[in-house]
Amino acid sequence: MNRFESLGDLVSHLNVDLQNALDQRLKRYELDIKLWPVLFSLWQEEGVTQTALSKRCDVANYTMTRLLDQLQQQGLITRHQDAENRRAFQIYLTDNGKALEQDLVREAERVNEAFLDNLEYEERAQFLLLLNKINRYK
Repeated sequence: MNRFESLGDLVSHLNVDLQNALDQRLKRYELDIKLWPVLFSLWQEEGVTQTALSKRCDVANYTMTRLLDQLQQQGLITRHQDAENRRAFQIYLTDNGKALEQDLVREAERVNEAFLDNLEYEERAQFLLLLNKINRYK
């Protein structure tokens, strides 16, 4: 097998390039790429626990603690103690965190567009469908 037939190699290089491109855009907002999955997940659903958020973002719980600390220092999230479990905290976006959604999603869409630019519309749809099938998303 050569590198042009290796799914892992191809996906890895694409991921690095995508993350670098988005990271450059996020820096304009004084954010970096490691915070993106957390914000993106919270824009989809707030009030989840840190543990659930860690699973959704595929990071260790201790790493999520540091990411949430950073987001809290920047005034983008708040933590509320879970009424049923005093050791658990639910994570919510602040108004500032919510206000960033439109701009940051637009930045991500621009990155996606730049990377998909060489594909026809039907190819784009098929590519995304196949990635979701491989990743087992529904």
